[in-house]
Order: sequence, then structure tokens, then C-alpha cells
Amino acid sequence: MNDMNTFGKIFMLTTFGESHGEAIGGVIDGMPAGIEVDTDFIQHELNRRRPGQSDITTGRKEEDKVEILSGVFEGKTTGCPIGFIVRNTNQHSHDYDNMRDVFRPSHADYTYHNKYGIRDHRGGGRSSARVTISRCVAGAFAKLALTQIGISIQAYTSQVGDISIDKDYRKHDLSKTETNAVRCPDKDAAARMERLIKDVKADGDTIGGIITCVIKGCPSGLGEPEAGKLHAALGAAMLGINAVKGFEYGEGFDCVASRGSQQNDIFTTEDGQIKTGTNRSGGIQGGISNGADIYFRVAFKPVATLLMKQDTVSIGGESTTLTACGRHDPCVLPRAVPIVEAMAAITILDYYLLHKAVKTS
Repeated sequence: MNDMNTFGKIFMLTTFGESHGEAIGGVIDGMPAGIEVDTDFIQHELNRRRPGQSDITTGRKEEDKVEILSGVFEGKTTGCPIGFIVRNTNQHSHDYDNMRDVFRPSHADYTYHNKYGIRDHRGGGRSSARVTISRCVAGAFAKLALTQIGISIQAYTSQVGDISIDKDYRKHDLSKTETNAVRCPDKDAAARMERLIKDVKADGDTIGGIITCVIKGCPSGLGEPEAGKLHAALGAAMLGINAVKGFEYGEGFDCVASRGSQQNDIFTTEDGQIKTGTNRSGGIQGGISNGADIYFRVAFKPVATLLMKQDTVSIGGESTTLTACGRHDPCVLPRAVPIVEAMAAITILDYYLLHKAVKTS
């Protein structure tokens, strides 16, 4: 039972910390030695996730400065465990005083209390999305390693509420993703999404959406045929992110409306290499990568914390009402984009190292 806070088999991240504790942190095992560590890049990845970026995210002002404690010497990874922490600052624990003895609707309050008999009511403690800080740090290290082998990962907001862009990522200039607060590569759609989020925020409500992620340069052969299917690992990584309710890769649920003759990716030969003429499979067949782009979509529910009155019950089961206080995201999508990328990077690097180990054994 000691792996419940650890991701990965070879590239492993073990996380610790709570939202209102001293710090969030982690230990990375299995990071290849000799990788140049760009601390500015690692901090940049954290900055993409941190609160207070715009008026459509939570108003908290937290620096989220990463401190690397071990595993790096003279600017390169040593192959030893990488320890790191990000200290919690700007906490307003009193904002949660009215939640001490009640269960917030659609949060982990009841399940944590029922399982452990105790819970940290201040922001959810361990169940808070703040713990994804550790994933972003590990994901940044993974990206640095993946860059060395030509693998890139790009996520973007493709839908907020009922406002969506074309599902085909090839129709968008993904370099435009970071040019707006929503992190959507379509400028006009991004403006409409931003207006919707602001309207929802003004009502004290929240809204969900979808993030699309594209992995380019992934070699064929990653993944195992039975219990270690690559798409299953990516699905588990995404579904482990706070507020995620759904995952699909390739054509996903849309494929059910097609016939096999319309859906199959036909093999062709190009420059002496076997490829597929289409990529409806999303770069993964039989649980193993085939060398084509891997693409998937992740559905996020509306944030459960509402700045409006909700019916609930107390720990003792008495009916009551709750109105949340404090600073909360009206839409998690903009800050979740780097988290999706991080978990994809962690998974792909882990499976790349596993594939390498199997080939050389």
C-alpha cells in the first residue's frame, strides 16, 4: 500500500503536502543522469499553473517558487533522487472556518471523513488541487528529458461550457495557445470563452470544459499489450487530476457512429517506412504507440466550490446551508493546461524508459 502517493514505474514521482500546510513537495526517482536542468523553465511551468494570472482565475497571489533540494549538481541531473518543495504562502485559512463541520457538495469532504475519520477542512488539505504543484515540477523535469529525444507535448483549452473549437488539432496554430488567458489557440473563441467565464464568476458560479493534448515525436513501441497499455496509463494519469470526469483518445466516443470501413487507419509506405494514412487511432494501437501523433481530450467538471448558497448537511447529519468564502477559480481550465501536459510528460517518459529497459535486458 506504499504506492498510493507515487506515480510511475521507472520515472517515479512521490508527492507530499497539503494546501494549507508548510509546503507542497515531492521526490523524483529515475530521472536520467546528465540532463541539463533549466531552472527558469521549471519555474515557468509552475508559473503557468499558479493562481492570480488573470481576472478569470482565483485572486490568490502565491509566488509558488520551487526549491530543488537534491539530485542536481553543476546544473545537471545526477541520477539520484530529486527532492523539491514549494512553500505555501498567502493562505487565508479563516476563509474555511464555516466549512469545519459541514460537507461541501461534490467535494472530497464526506469521502475523506468517512474513510479516515478526520479531514483538513482548510481548502481540502490533501484533496486540494494545490497538490498538483508537485506534478508540474516533475512534469517539467520530464519535459527536459523528453526534449532530448525529440518528444514535445502541447495542451490547450478546446471547450468552455458550450463554446468549442474544431476537434481536429491540425486545424489550429497551437503556438497561439499562450497568447490569451484561456489558453485557447483560436483567438475569437478564446474571447467568447473569457466572457463566459467572467459572466459565470459574476454569478458566483463555475463552469467546466475540455482540454486537448497532442504528443508529437513519440516513437513506436511504447506500452505493453495487456496490463500496461499506453492509453490506459495516460487515462489513469488524466483521471487522477482534480475535477477530471472523462478521457478519450483518438476519435474517442465519436468513433461509435462510424463503420469499421470508415474508421480503420490504412497502412501505407512512405520513404521506405510503414505509416498509417490516417490517425483515427490517436497514435496508439493495441495499447502500444505506433509512431503517429498521440492526441486525447480531458473533460473537467465545473469547480465544486460556489460563491452562492447551497444545501448540505453537517458532520452530524443535520440539514444546513453553506456559502463558500474566499478566492476560488470560476473555471479550472486555464490553470489545468500545464497540469495535463505535466502528467502526459511523466507518463510518456516513464514508458519510454520502461521500453528502453526491456529492449536492453
